[in-house]
Amino acid sequence: MAIRIYTKTGDKGSTSLIGGTKVSKSHLRIEAYGTVDELNAHIGLCRDILTDNNSRNTLQKIQNDLFVTGSLLACDPQKDIKMALPEIAESDIALLEKEIDRMDSVLPAMKYFILPGGDIAISQLHIARCICRRAERCCVRLDEASKVNPAILKYLNRLSDYLFVLARYTGHLNKIEDIPWKP
Repeated sequence: MAIRIYTKTGDKGSTSLIGGTKVSKSHLRIEAYGTVDELNAHIGLCRDILTDNNSRNTLQKIQNDLFVTGSLLACDPQKDIKMALPEIAESDIALLEKEIDRMDSVLPAMKYFILPGGDIAISQLHIARCICRRAERCCVRLDEASKVNPAILKYLNRLSDYLFVLARYTGHLNKIEDIPWKP
């Protein structure tokens, strides 16, 4: 039997966390994992428009990491969860750092702030970076109310750096110069 897409259980503005606890759809936890889901969807768009295979493969790995992140955020921290969920590991963060360093090694040094733009792919990566920063802020708010795995906060922080450098790197590959901010 196929799983039904609609259940009607959320029609009155509540949903269930992993563990069964019902919460409002405006709950900080729902906002956090919903924003991570939005980021994941936007990264999918970026992956679809990029032509560099290494970047596309890394973005797909990131999408898997974000799915893990959303699952972890969707858990009720007050309950023992019976299912085994993967974790965000230091190796996931290290991969982002390695990719940042690899791309940054071929980019010209930044001597000014840059404006997002110059190409659709570059602009979309900057939008993903902004969504990532919003997801990070949501997770920080959630952490202040109910502890969040510190690896999630670290991962999102590093991911926004990765997306910034990937935007510049994409411009570099396509011979599109950074647009300097002129105050």
